[in-house]
Amino acid sequence: MNESFTSPDFYNIDELLSEEHKLIRESTRQWVSKSVSPIIEEYAQKAEFPSHLIKELGEIGAFGPYIPEKYGGAGLDQISYGIMMQEIERGDSGIRSTASVQSSLVMYPIWKFGSDEQKEKYLPKLATGEIMGCFGLTEPDHGSNPSGMISNFKSDGDDVILNGSKMWISNSPFADIAVVWAKDENKRIHGLIVERGMDGFTTPETHNKWSLRASSTGELIFDNVRVPKKNILPGKSGLGAPLMCLDSARYGISWGAIGVAMDCYNTALKYSLERIQFGKPIAAKQLQQKKLAEMLTEITKAQLLSWKLGKLKNEDKATSAQISLAKRNNVDMAINIAREARQVLGGMGITGDFSIMRHMMNLESVITYEGTHDIHLLILGNEITGHNAF
Repeated sequence: MNESFTSPDFYNIDELLSEEHKLIRESTRQWVSKSVSPIIEEYAQKAEFPSHLIKELGEIGAFGPYIPEKYGGAGLDQISYGIMMQEIERGDSGIRSTASVQSSLVMYPIWKFGSDEQKEKYLPKLATGEIMGCFGLTEPDHGSNPSGMISNFKSDGDDVILNGSKMWISNSPFADIAVVWAKDENKRIHGLIVERGMDGFTTPETHNKWSLRASSTGELIFDNVRVPKKNILPGKSGLGAPLMCLDSARYGISWGAIGVAMDCYNTALKYSLERIQFGKPIAAKQLQQKKLAEMLTEITKAQLLSWKLGKLKNEDKATSAQISLAKRNNVDMAINIAREARQVLGGMGITGDFSIMRHMMNLESVITYEGTHDIHLLILGNEITGHNAF
């Protein structure tokens, strides 16, 4: 794996980063090279999640890095969060998914919409990885249309009775808590914190995936689960609440995809310089140079896009449509670079000796989850024209 990794920086974007940003990048990069890269191919081949990495992700501050220090986070800015996601996803999209879900889909809603009691009870333990969370929005029949969800709860004294199911839930098989979105008697969507061990709450694992094989995916099943009313997030209700969480996660993905693209580009470049055909390295051939030049161009554009989006996020000015543009563009960019890089390697590109095929398969999930490629297109179309095409 790429122990000598240095990220391409053709436009001197490092000049836009603070010393703290570069330190965070270097420390996260070193952790990925030490703890993720040497083992990830084996775990992907076995379709097993390397659960021993949870504690280490907590130690490097990958869980809720922008959460205030008083709740166990590092109090970092949004660019720092993005850089960490970039470096972790260079290792593997599934490991980044684990960190993204914990940060943006579990800690973020508890921090933004939770009560003081909820924040103090859950956030510090989530920050260290002592407890892990998942996020329940997508249902078997409601993916791109989450407002159609049928998961619901009814009041019963100091509790509510929750029924329904969710699927394609990262971290669900081992999660200690789930932030679940369901409708009350008035069809209003609320977030509830459901804890492992509550009667009627089960989390069956999803098997036979060709993508995100080193990530743990499952369902959430609620069969008359009794949840205390104090576990309802009081700060915000309606579909806008989970969509705010998805905005944070999608922003992180825009950076993470750059990490994948960098890794594939780096692999293809090194291979092309070493692979001799017709008496010279294939890097000397025009068609290989075309591939590499286009990869570098697209990575550079994506770097500038996510950096500027991070600045807007820091100023609390980033819109959902701006985040959609970056998520959609950067994941599409990464998947195309993975496919081109695979061709540079020829037959070797399909083996587990290199990271490219694993990245390519992982990105087939990333381009679909947290808003599909087409849905983000329509979010932009709505923003441009004022007409909702959904």
